[in-house]
Amino acid sequence: MIPIADENKKGYFPFVNYLFLAANIFVFFYFNPATEAAAAKFYNSFGLIPNQITQHPMQLKGYLTIFTSMFMHGGLMHLAGNMLYLWIFGDNIEYALGHFRYFIFYFVVGIGAAAGQIIIEPTSTMPMVGASGAISGVLGAYLLKYPRNRVSILFFFIIIIRVIKVPAIVVLTLWFGLQVFSGYFHISQGLSGGVAWFAHIGGFVSGFVLVKFFEAFSKRK
Repeated sequence: MIPIADENKKGYFPFVNYLFLAANIFVFFYFNPATEAAAAKFYNSFGLIPNQITQHPMQLKGYLTIFTSMFMHGGLMHLAGNMLYLWIFGDNIEYALGHFRYFIFYFVVGIGAAAGQIIIEPTSTMPMVGASGAISGVLGAYLLKYPRNRVSILFFFIIIIRVIKVPAIVVLTLWFGLQVFSGYFHISQGLSGGVAWFAHIGGFVSGFVLVKFFEAFSKRK
């Protein structure tokens, strides 16, 4: 089940969302390390390592990686999957909040995502990279704001492939449920590395909780 489109506001140009898309794509292709050794150095320098923050809480570098890691990806499929979700769901949240507040919101929920992962795995030395934490915040906001929007998804069943339209509340609730189940399995089995499930959970909850605050602030102005 892969989302490919949703209902968008006509005549609205979400240039901040396009800016985030372009920044992620640019960083991946311009800074993509050519060798395995260079990749390891790159990820360890600019990826978010929970241990750096919990063991050295007074060092600025660890906190800066919360933001640099949001624009790094571990491979082309990692980038493509994240950008697909940002492309589909981000524009409506930008419409709801306005350009500037959406810009701030994206980074705030990205911080919430990082906090979720750090709280669960505070001693991890594995670099965390990817925009999925912040994008999860966008999904949480979308669930609260547009639960009845119809989302077009590619549905696979054995050899049958169809495009069907499903309410966003179904798609995003299933997505969040998968993150919670996978995160619980990850912890219960004592696994480390791989997907940062709790960054997804932390970002999603942050977006769901904070979007009304950002929207109300926008309306007061």
